[in-house]
Amino acid sequence: MKETTGLEALLLASFDSNVLLVTGVAGYPATAVMELLVERSSEGYVACWMTNEKAALEKALGASVTQQRSMVVVKHVGMNVLSDPLMTSVYHTIGAGVVIIAGDDTGARASQNEQDSRYYGCLAEVSLFDPATPQGAYDAVMRAFKLSEQSKVPVIIRVTDRLLDSKGAVLRSRQNKSTATFDKDIWKLTTKGKHQRFHRISMPLLEMAVQTTSLNRLHPGDSGIGIISSGYLSVLVGKALSKAKWSGHAHLALQMLSPFPFAMVQQFISKCNTVLVVEETEPYIESHIAVTGKIRGKMTGHLPYGQVGIEHIDYALDHLHEDRIEKYTEVQTIKSRGSRPLCQDCPFMPLYKCLANIDVMVAGDMGCSIRAAPEPLQAVDTGFALGSAISTACGFKDKGIAVIGDFALAHSGIVGLINAVGSEDDVVVVILQNRIAAMTGGQEAPDLMSVVKALVSDVTVMEMPVFSTEISSYTEGQLQELLLCKLAQKGISVIYLLGKCTKL
Repeated sequence: MKETTGLEALLLASFDSNVLLVTGVAGYPATAVMELLVERSSEGYVACWMTNEKAALEKALGASVTQQRSMVVVKHVGMNVLSDPLMTSVYHTIGAGVVIIAGDDTGARASQNEQDSRYYGCLAEVSLFDPATPQGAYDAVMRAFKLSEQSKVPVIIRVTDRLLDSKGAVLRSRQNKSTATFDKDIWKLTTKGKHQRFHRISMPLLEMAVQTTSLNRLHPGDSGIGIISSGYLSVLVGKALSKAKWSGHAHLALQMLSPFPFAMVQQFISKCNTVLVVEETEPYIESHIAVTGKIRGKMTGHLPYGQVGIEHIDYALDHLHEDRIEKYTEVQTIKSRGSRPLCQDCPFMPLYKCLANIDVMVAGDMGCSIRAAPEPLQAVDTGFALGSAISTACGFKDKGIAVIGDFALAHSGIVGLINAVGSEDDVVVVILQNRIAAMTGGQEAPDLMSVVKALVSDVTVMEMPVFSTEISSYTEGQLQELLLCKLAQKGISVIYLLGKCTKL
């Protein structure tokens, strides 16, 4: 049987589950999933790049209530943005199935944090799958759509870059088109009543599903040592246990984690003297069972927080006799990891050099701007979330500068600008317009210049020339003069810098 990647398995499952709408927002590692789905969208479904995760889920919910199965593809921080409609959709109920693919960047290779999407299963009270293999990814999607329609709530599937890159055989099946409908009788209930209905009807279905699913698999052992794993790490645990000295260890490999499978896990733990929990990024499983006193994992120092490799599993198994170890105490620095600076021919380089020489607080945004924060430029002081720069700068004690890309502006930064106008804040907003989301693959960004001009009376537009050392120095001087002038004024000033990314 032909080997398939985890990425391709998600595509095959979207075909075989009769998905009709796919929405997605760019961001590692979700970009690769969405790009493939967009590329193959002519084969039976509509795929739409979106600028905001909340809007992406809301569009999918609209499809759901009109009998269209839908899939939403976002990275882990995007789960924060779509959490608002996710939480309320659980009470409100849906029609056709809605599946959210949450791409977790377990090594924080291209993200502002190293977040674990598994917690959203508990927070939203929905089912969450954490597949280990391409077959697991395929089966998770197929099962998730059915479960979503049975319980009338969205379902989350967490994926990581290593799962997407992994290879294995995939046995396919086929589902009929959805016949699930949205029941307007939900409006007869109060909000409290909707929550009661969920716990009486939907939650028992979800609990039964997690306790009976074939995706959670037990590999028995007789050594008194057990390992509980989830997601791609189950594959690495399997490789570790193939060694003769550990072949007698039992292994519970979980691919469905929410609602938490307490009965299954409790039964497994009861038969073991010591249990190692192998998971990433956070101690999600471990925190549910640590009170038993038998558990080793991240919380006991046996495994590092963040991404886990087979060498970490080997070390933990060698030190299970210790209650606690202090091995993983090193804090990664840019120096130890290696610098990822701005491109030297970036059209916006004169701005960053200029900002480094102006004595004023600068709020950056997610994207290329955060690469200007460390040495040698040190041009940006803060960077919290995509679209946050304008609101952050409005909170500075003195008038400061917000640097934001056009994609981040469309994502959520425009709300910060609207609030700044309403609050009559003092701020200089520098918008870097290259019409693409440069760091995530070059997806098109909408042009909001006419909207910005309607909101703010003081808007300056400046074309950034093709980079050269001589031109850069001249442009830097122009920008410094312009910025100092706007900083001296009261109110909001917007400076549009027009440039083209040299890497796309």
